[in-house]
Amino acid sequence: MADKDAVLVRRPEIHRDIVDSAAFGVVQKPLSRFERLYNISGVRKAVILLALALIWEIGARILNNELLFPTFLATNEAFFKGIASGVLPLRVWTSVKTLLLGYAIGIALAALLTAFGIASRIGTDFLETLTSMFNPLPAIALLPIALIWFGLGAGSLIFVLVHSVLWSVALNTHSGFLAVSNTLRMVGRNYGLGGFAYVTQILVPAAFPSILTGLKIGWAFAWRTLIASELVFGVSSGSGGLGWYIYENKNQLEIANVFAGLFTVILIGLFVENLIFRVIEHRTVRKWGMQS
Repeated sequence: MADKDAVLVRRPEIHRDIVDSAAFGVVQKPLSRFERLYNISGVRKAVILLALALIWEIGARILNNELLFPTFLATNEAFFKGIASGVLPLRVWTSVKTLLLGYAIGIALAALLTAFGIASRIGTDFLETLTSMFNPLPAIALLPIALIWFGLGAGSLIFVLVHSVLWSVALNTHSGFLAVSNTLRMVGRNYGLGGFAYVTQILVPAAFPSILTGLKIGWAFAWRTLIASELVFGVSSGSGGLGWYIYENKNQLEIANVFAGLFTVILIGLFVENLIFRVIEHRTVRKWGMQS
């Protein structure tokens, strides 16, 4: 009889206990000031540079020979004197102007060569053959031929710069295009893209990490080639570039100025890598989610 009078109570499928959020305590531990600074890439790199400068200063003072290894402070003094006199900025501009011209020509030729390479099988074979032939050839080894063909001047510098840029950019760009997945290719075709629109909206964004890598490598090769070439025949129209500045001061035993020239090369490299290429990377491949 008691079973008949019992009331059937249905339990809820989900049981929730409402708990005040204050009972959870600290969900995420707040970062300390040191941890916040450590998470900034620029701060970490600045600390590394300061440590290297300190090691440079201590090592030079221990060696105590300005003709072999000037101190960091002496190098900075020579660097700022060169800027104040206007000599160093003029030499830098001469080098950068030549570099940008050779770099632009190399990129343009690499784009044409890559377009021919992805257009047909014979184009791919042609690009791979030329790359395997000329990419291992050091640009500095072409200096004698450049001197014969173009004489002592900017033409010879641009020739070796184009060689140093062309093959690395073409190789990385072509590899990037070949690595584009068939899924992305089919998506582009399904949207009705073709020709120039298909290349610019599908192939180039998908291959851009490899293209950017090629541009970085080409820039590094061109910069090194330019300085090395100017050390040999860097005088053009009565004024030389940064490499010639280093060579002149070496002959005059102005070793602090030599290190100031090398220091300028390093600063320009840091500027291009950490500002120009980093901005391009953040606005392209990182923004598109291709890199973390």
